[in-house]
Amino acid sequence: MYKYTSTKEFIDAFPVAYRQWRADSHCNLIHGYALSVKLHFGTNRLDVRHWAADYGGMGELRERLEDQFDHVLLVAEDDPELPVLLELGKKGLAKVNVLPRLGCESIAELIYEYINTVFIPDMWGPGEADRLWCYRVEVRETATNMAFVEGHRPPLKEATKTNDHWLLG
Repeated sequence: MYKYTSTKEFIDAFPVAYRQWRADSHCNLIHGYALSVKLHFGTNRLDVRHWAADYGGMGELRERLEDQFDHVLLVAEDDPELPVLLELGKKGLAKVNVLPRLGCESIAELIYEYINTVFIPDMWGPGEADRLWCYRVEVRETATNMAFVEGHRPPLKEATKTNDHWLLG
């Protein structure tokens, strides 16, 4: 548990379409949502401004999320219809983004990993990466459907970035 928590929320900010090809319901059809994302930052020590997190410094993060999720058709990399869905992109009918996996839980996990291993260390610096952790990421499809991933800082040697993170696109 952290002494201080600060949140940043992007409400209905990311209009996407996707399908859960593994679902045994209508969810296996392409359908859309305006995704909302809520980030929870935790720290035991405030910065020199007495802030947990710098909201004004999240412009690059919002841009990256918009690039990945704004008016995009999300496709799972193991979708058996991947070639057909990629063809929509080639024909200019959709902006297609292939992800390792889909669903609110998986999208939350991917954002969580990106913020903690790439965004905070690279955009805010190693001092902030040592002080601050995004410990919860919520992804909401609708007012009644939301999933989240939650975790706490691993030992610093385990929280390392990879240059092939999906959000670096």
